[in-house]
Amino acid sequence: MNLSTSHANHQSFILTGIPGMPDKNPWMAFPLGFLYTLTLLGNGTILAVIKVDQSLHEPMYYFLSLLALTDVSLSMSTLPTMLSIFWFNVPEISFDACITQMFFIHGFGVVESGVLVSMAFDRFVAIRDPLRYASILTHGVIGKIGIAVLTRAVCVVFPVPFLIKRLPFCHSNVLSHSYCLHQDAMRQACASTRVNSLYGLIIVILTLGLDALIILFSYVLILKMVLSIASRAERLKALNTCLSHICAVLLFYVPLIGVTMIHRFGKHLSPVVHTLMANVYLLLPPVLNPIVYSVRTKQIRRRIIQVFQGRKNRA
Repeated sequence: MNLSTSHANHQSFILTGIPGMPDKNPWMAFPLGFLYTLTLLGNGTILAVIKVDQSLHEPMYYFLSLLALTDVSLSMSTLPTMLSIFWFNVPEISFDACITQMFFIHGFGVVESGVLVSMAFDRFVAIRDPLRYASILTHGVIGKIGIAVLTRAVCVVFPVPFLIKRLPFCHSNVLSHSYCLHQDAMRQACASTRVNSLYGLIIVILTLGLDALIILFSYVLILKMVLSIASRAERLKALNTCLSHICAVLLFYVPLIGVTMIHRFGKHLSPVVHTLMANVYLLLPPVLNPIVYSVRTKQIRRRIIQVFQGRKNRA
């Protein structure tokens, strides 16, 4: 088989909805639509409340805004192909569109990890030096942190499309997910993917792996500082300000670890399990993060209640 010819003929991929059960795809349309609606409403509400309420113009809430924007962006990266498969039953995606989606999904994944590290730093500063908290994390510093997080993500993910594009594809063009991932497309190549695999591993270790270690180390220091506080009430108050962030970290890293373990050790499991875990990894954090912060953060919860009470009174 001529590789250059097969590559020329291989200009699209077929995405998978529910593996082995394509007739069940329409049943997932409304649940997925509901999840995407919740994501937009939840994160949109968080952003609107922080913008409107002057008392929330503090470093912690600016970082929360970055998290909400990242969650919306990550969800929007998967939305086009999800709609195409489950609503319109069109599973085909062009090669270039697949690479573009791949760039944004992996990029915003790295951005989210970076934002979570920034939020851990924010909690560390708030507990270590509460009197100078606002003067340390000024608007300028927060802006520079945001730019650094975004720049890092773009730089590390930028080579991925070129690494994929250089490969000849002559195997099946059916991918195993409802969206394009580097590791998924890479498996369909009929040439050595050693460079792609090595680069992917290095990126995961230097971004997600390193970020997880930094967050863990931050909380070791935070716990050490909290335990040195004499008052039990103050200790609980300090820990309480970290709970929402801890939940966000768990929502991001637990599904990520689950997906990694299943890909590595769960080859005997049903493809449905692989697909379910991959969708949970990308869809769950953007849905639950705004709920967690709305429930756990008194200022945001109070503001949301005031808005709804005001509308009820006007009605």
